[in-house]
Amino acid sequence: MSDLLHADQLRGHLAVVVGAGASGRAAARLLSRLGASVRFLEKNAKAASDALREEASEAGYDLRLGAHGPADFAGADMVVLSPGIRAAGLADCLAACPGAQVLSELELASWFVSEPMVAVTGSNGKTTTVMLTSHLLEAAGNKVFTGGNIGTPLSEYVLSGDPADVVVLEVSSFQLQLTRTFRPRVAVLLNFAPNHLDWHADLAEYLEAKLRIFAAQRPGDLAIVPEEMRETLAGREFTKAEVVWFSGTDRFTCPRLIGAHNRQDMEAAFLAAAPFGVSEEIAGKAFATFVPAPHRLQVIGEKGGVLFVDDSKATTVAAMEAAIRSFERPVRLLAGGVFKGGDLAALTPLVRERVASVGLFGANREVFEAAWAGQVPLFHEATLEAAMTRLFAEARPGDVVLLSPATASFDLYDGYKARGRDFQRIFAALPMNRDAGERT
Repeated sequence: MSDLLHADQLRGHLAVVVGAGASGRAAARLLSRLGASVRFLEKNAKAASDALREEASEAGYDLRLGAHGPADFAGADMVVLSPGIRAAGLADCLAACPGAQVLSELELASWFVSEPMVAVTGSNGKTTTVMLTSHLLEAAGNKVFTGGNIGTPLSEYVLSGDPADVVVLEVSSFQLQLTRTFRPRVAVLLNFAPNHLDWHADLAEYLEAKLRIFAAQRPGDLAIVPEEMRETLAGREFTKAEVVWFSGTDRFTCPRLIGAHNRQDMEAAFLAAAPFGVSEEIAGKAFATFVPAPHRLQVIGEKGGVLFVDDSKATTVAAMEAAIRSFERPVRLLAGGVFKGGDLAALTPLVRERVASVGLFGANREVFEAAWAGQVPLFHEATLEAAMTRLFAEARPGDVVLLSPATASFDLYDGYKARGRDFQRIFAALPMNRDAGERT
């Protein structure tokens, strides 16, 4: 892998990196290693840490903080956009470098990866499926790098010079939209539902971005696609790879993963790992020991006969639906925050059937009220703590208090993890029985 890197490859070229998050900083380091001159742009000057300034100074980056303008892009041969930064939103700036290649960090780093890659995308379940796939591969004796959108950027793997047997990546529509040659040996599309419509121009653009995971595959590669999308993709030539259609089965079980959507994730993970020596026997044993990431239908505990489940990672309507369907007991649902799109009204029959009450908190209450007012008992509180305490007071033994918000968290929190940690903090402080909660 390291043999593919040469300091003279981009010497004399100017690369502009936009966004100083983890992927932007990793891309800048890789570009510098390749000999490029790096101009590093970060719009939020307050987010520029001392560590970033020091790193830029030591590496010789041209660090520019504040609003971007055409002059920041003038003369660029290459522009690397961090996830979440739309090329369309920089049209005036990019006009200053009409011949520049505009790409994502994922695309850039993939040029220097010779090991087989397994890439997973989808509207929901990506992180769990990536972790499952890596767990299965390691159980079969493979050395695995796990990264991408899940944590460590692919550029960091390239720079490490420590090759794995298999590279397993979580990839988002943001990353995929600016790929051209990114070629996973195995590509997985888990599902597709409205998401990020506050970012993508429309649903068609979002689907096109997701399908780019298959675009550069060749015969001999493997494309794993959900059976539920067969009709949607009928007649569409989206890959040259062998296509395997999949759906959830009962052949694997995992004590820590509940719900039909997790059975589908397990099936996808097995199909993705199978080409690398993972048998059904190995997979069955490995699934039994798997521990999922926090905030994904994570059972926190029980008080007064009421189960508390942290599904803060559920930032879409589809993820909320999957969570509600995972329980046979009555659900007391916590929802609210920055709504990203989706059809809440379509969930009304399911909500009437399985949700005993809804506690809204934070922003966008009007979106939920428009869909569900009069259909299910519903109230709004300014904070998660107030809504959660109220739901606990009205819950009955056997109920589940479920945090599955169907929203981003940035109205009240720094991210879904902070929201989930607050849910767990509130749970720890609740009294052991509901009567005590009603008196406080």
